[in-house]
Amino acid sequence: MSFQSQVVIVTGAANGIGKGIATAFAQEGAKVVVADIDAVTGNEVVQHIQNLQGDALFIETDVRIEHDIIQLMDKTFQTYGKIDILINNAGKGLFKSPFDVKVEEWDDIINTNLRSVFLCSREVAKYMSDSKNGGSIVNIASTRAIMSEPYSEGYAATKGGIVAITHALAASFAEHHITVNAISPGWIETGDYEDLREIDHHQHFSKRVGKPSDIANACLYLTDRKNNFVTGINMVVDGGMTKKMMYEE
Repeated sequence: MSFQSQVVIVTGAANGIGKGIATAFAQEGAKVVVADIDAVTGNEVVQHIQNLQGDALFIETDVRIEHDIIQLMDKTFQTYGKIDILINNAGKGLFKSPFDVKVEEWDDIINTNLRSVFLCSREVAKYMSDSKNGGSIVNIASTRAIMSEPYSEGYAATKGGIVAITHALAASFAEHHITVNAISPGWIETGDYEDLREIDHHQHFSKRVGKPSDIANACLYLTDRKNNFVTGINMVVDGGMTKKMMYEE
């Protein structure tokens, strides 16, 4: 894989999986735009990447606001002259009894997790469609799109919507040579990995809990131009957990 001189935008890149994705692209030679609402932590990620001799830029972005998204694409293009890859990673959780969820909370998670994917993809495609090379979009969904625990309605609805909008966008953008794929992470530990228990690891066929680098590696695969035959899919990256029988012994 070669991402030398390619321009990559990662939303929600100030922490966790997003930070891992941004760092991985930078280490592969890409110019990375760290887009996040958290300016302090976002600039720390840029500094981290630059310390690794990578090229990174922070653009403060609230993905709930259309103007911020338009500005994100414009500033990126004005800085680098093109946009090759977009990773729609920004998201938040809402785990609360459906009896207690306020309509404002529901609208907030829809706008943050799902509407942002449509708006970011629409705006970046305007730039990618003008390029002879097209581009790649990856949307970060979740295994919660296909399985649930109680009180996860808002999160599940947005992640299921991301999986659905992915193949719809893949169809709409095909004529512009833009691939659109989704990744559904399972348990990805973004805290202290050493605090995990053996039982946590052994819930997976892989015998380990996932790391941000596992999702970053999937992003690299799906956005490598050699793999442009892959589009419209939802790649489940979960150590086999969603395929495991859960009967108690």
